[in-house]
Amino acid sequence: MPLHVPPAPAPALRSVLMALGSPTAVREARTPSLRTAQGDTTPELPLPLHVLDRITPEGVAETRLAGWRFVIRCGDRSVAAADTRLTPDGWAFSHFFEGPYIASTERALRQAESTPQPVQARLLSVPGLYMLTLWLHGDSDSDGTTGHPAPTDVLVPLAPAPPGIAAHRAHRVDELLPLLTPRAKPAAPPLLGSPA
Repeated sequence: MPLHVPPAPAPALRSVLMALGSPTAVREARTPSLRTAQGDTTPELPLPLHVLDRITPEGVAETRLAGWRFVIRCGDRSVAAADTRLTPDGWAFSHFFEGPYIASTERALRQAESTPQPVQARLLSVPGLYMLTLWLHGDSDSDGTTGHPAPTDVLVPLAPAPPGIAAHRAHRVDELLPLLTPRAKPAAPPLLGSPA
């Protein structure tokens, strides 16, 4: 199978396992399906979660690793997801959540299994557009924590995608970034004395 998923750092996985074992953490989570899950819950499908901080004038996407995301399964169904974040003391559990991105991520991963060349699965968040993509990185041997989207890498917008961008349609980075650039830039402040 040409789709590679890098192993999550052991402390990140341990922090999620500890949260799943904590009745307080589960009870206080805003995830009804996790609170009512019957049976054992397990974290699976760990993916590094990168954030697109900005797109340079040259069209290069500058990203940073923000955490690791795990799908929480109970039996044969996904009931929630868990995010971890890097703190000064190492990897720590951040929060549980549910919603459409979980099923959309699983669907995109199934679609990506048929890619002809080896790729590494990552998530790329574009906060300015409230957009999440599956990032198929060409360096399948990377540890998943470093690197920027290469022009030939593939991004698959997850549902719900921003207006005008089709969910689950694979785009090369050099095709999708030009569509995102004008949307992701903050509006310039009006000049003094000009109408707002």
